[in-house]
Amino acid sequence: MNELARARYVIETEIESLHGMAARLDHRLVTAVQILKHTLENRGKIVVIGVGKSGNICHKIAATLNSTGATAVVLDSQNALHGDLGLLSDGDALIALSYSGETRELLDLLPFIKRFDIKLIALTGNPGSSLAGFSDVTLDTSIEKEACPLNLAPTSSSTAMLVMGDVLAMVLLEMRGFTEADFARFHPGGSLGKALLTRVSDIMRSDTALPTVNEAADVFAALDAMNRARAGACLIIAEDGGLAGIFTHGDFARSFRSDPLLGGKPVAGLMTRKPVTVQADALAVEVLRTLGQNRIDDIVVLDSANKPIGLIDTQDLARLKIV
Repeated sequence: MNELARARYVIETEIESLHGMAARLDHRLVTAVQILKHTLENRGKIVVIGVGKSGNICHKIAATLNSTGATAVVLDSQNALHGDLGLLSDGDALIALSYSGETRELLDLLPFIKRFDIKLIALTGNPGSSLAGFSDVTLDTSIEKEACPLNLAPTSSSTAMLVMGDVLAMVLLEMRGFTEADFARFHPGGSLGKALLTRVSDIMRSDTALPTVNEAADVFAALDAMNRARAGACLIIAEDGGLAGIFTHGDFARSFRSDPLLGGKPVAGLMTRKPVTVQADALAVEVLRTLGQNRIDDIVVLDSANKPIGLIDTQDLARLKIV
């Protein structure tokens, strides 16, 4: 098997394992999520524990839970018997990861863990294991084979646990009614945080930076307004102050091919009527979604009375590092 064939085999093998895991999901998944939800509602936390590769997966699961507002910590199994069990409190929920379900370091801890009033959720590929026997709920992450050509290195099995962690976090998120606004509170930095926290009114072009002409203006006037504002579009304003349409550099380029003398013609005959708009108090993330769905570069901003007051260009989003 050549290198590319091996690469495809690895991906396809892991995908097949995930399909099998998805097909086995049942009421136990719902029960596990309900346990986590109840824990959080009663000010408990989610503790994740595993050994080796499973321990690495624990950190990703905890990070995903924390980023979606579900308080989670990783308990180091090596240090747990030497004081780190102090992380546990009555009312917590424990997610234990072990593919075999017989990991000695983990099993040695369970009698001490069970002294706490906690619920234990097992992620294991062996539903008949000792770990499963200790658990309140067992989620089956078994696979037919590893993607490793020797069938030894944890590959499909670790991916299955990682995805099951994502499943728990995402179903829990939805069950708790977690929103974009909630998500923004935990992601204030970076482009994602900016898109979720920033309002359209904070980033739109307005006042002298907003190119506008009235419906009676010609194409030259619209182009001049765009050039002065260094914008790719111009708003066409109706007599009553409302939005009549939008004229873009793209509109000009397409029309110029067939009519090189269009400069003196009314821009109203070439503008796009009923352009895509957004409210000034909307979040910038809505602009990102709208631009992507409509495959446009400019979006008109309206106030509460639906009067045009601004324009957002995709270049503005890039300059502000929102995309």
